[in-house]
Amino acid sequence: MKAADVMTTPVITVDLDTPVGEIARRLLQRRISAVPVIDTEARLVGVVSEGDLMRRPETGGDRHPSWWLGLLADSETRAGEYVKAHGAFARDVMTREVRTVTEDASLEEIATLLERHHIKRAPVVRGDRLVGIVSRANLLQGIVARQRATLPSTDDRALRDRVMEEIGSSGAQSTYVNALVSGGVVQLWGVTFSEAERDAIELAARHAGGAAVDSHIGVLSPMTRSMLGSV
Repeated sequence: MKAADVMTTPVITVDLDTPVGEIARRLLQRRISAVPVIDTEARLVGVVSEGDLMRRPETGGDRHPSWWLGLLADSETRAGEYVKAHGAFARDVMTREVRTVTEDASLEEIATLLERHHIKRAPVVRGDRLVGIVSRANLLQGIVARQRATLPSTDDRALRDRVMEEIGSSGAQSTYVNALVSGGVVQLWGVTFSEAERDAIELAARHAGGAAVDSHIGVLSPMTRSMLGSV
């Protein structure tokens, strides 16, 4: 099973000129911990994570290092920290050295990358173009799917594309839904805002032509829906 089989797509992104406040709003609204940054050619150029926003004056997180740590840091490091703390746009606060994987990366390779670099997700690229993102949750979903069936074939990947396209046209809010396909079996993961949306997504998966649909989709509670709607 490869990155292409488990990655979330399409990916929520921001551009270089997206204001910091808007980035924070999207992270909260979408319940994600980071967002890739793309340029005008849709190339991946960075990532803004919760950690990049924590040391902002408005959060009270702009800690001042002790004088001796200041002596050890070079001018380039101090200048970079100042820009991250006071910059107004994605280009100012983003992490530029992004750990990425290709669509053919195995689950084992992705897990090793996340563990080695202490990160929670890896963008999936085709050349320099962003095509998806694999999180720790996606890896766990892949492990479950792999235990149930044989390794995905080319037909499985084509079926997954059809499933995701059909879900997208179902009218349901599918931001928090992902589909994996192995051995012709479609596994649905995530949460929806209502039972009607869950039913529509499950029907869309069946309509796409899977041999079977195994749904693990939950429905958000009224309180959680209210919290998301107020962001």
